Amino acid sequence: MNKLQGIRGAIIDLDGTMVDTAHDFHMAINAMREELGLAPMALEVILGFVGKGSENLVHRVLQHDLAQADAEQSFPAALDSYQRHYGRVNGLHSALYPGVIEGLQALKERGLRLACVTNKPFAYAVDLLEKMGLRRFFDVVYGGDSFAKKKPDPMPLLQVCANFDLAPQQVIAIGDSSNDAQAARAAGCPVLLLPYGYNHGESVQNVESDGIVPTLMHAAQLIHS
Repeated sequence: MNKLQGIRGAIIDLDGTMVDTAHDFHMAINAMREELGLAPMALEVILGFVGKGSENLVHRVLQHDLAQADAEQSFPAALDSYQRHYGRVNGLHSALYPGVIEGLQALKERGLRLACVTNKPFAYAVDLLEKMGLRRFFDVVYGGDSFAKKKPDPMPLLQVCANFDLAPQQVIAIGDSSNDAQAARAAGCPVLLLPYGYNHGESVQNVESDGIVPTLMHAAQLIHS
């Protein structure tokens, strides 16, 4: 049976899937590092740490050049600094990936209900969706702090299925990383991946999925209700 048949809902990731937020992360992390007396970090290094939520990002950035004990001691102040700076730059240096608006419109025209599930904190996620003109497409938005567990745990995806009153096999996950694929597999949802995001600095070609598509519009064209 084709896993992309009978689809009635979609769960779509945010950073690296719909919006290129790389330069926002870069500015916020380096502003935080400056406050802590640390040298600036290259964008490529930071992007290797993106995807598992703000706490993990800050931990990884500190552990890059601090001993474990020093990183743990610095973490509370670093997280506070990062969140303050990220709130200031959120969306200012971001851009939509090609085909995002067209893809979302096509999914809606096919009658699918849409949810955005991201590991970004909820307040920042909603703010970014508003700034990018995307909030209107989504029935549901969940952030990394919306539940006790975040992707790759299936909890947020299963909640969306419950919200939509749909079986997991009727709800496709679309993302850019192993987090999205692992959460979808654990929830029982089909999953498509986009190749241009972050995926912790690794190729999505190595991640188990139901297909890799060049744009969100191409994903919409493969999905049938």
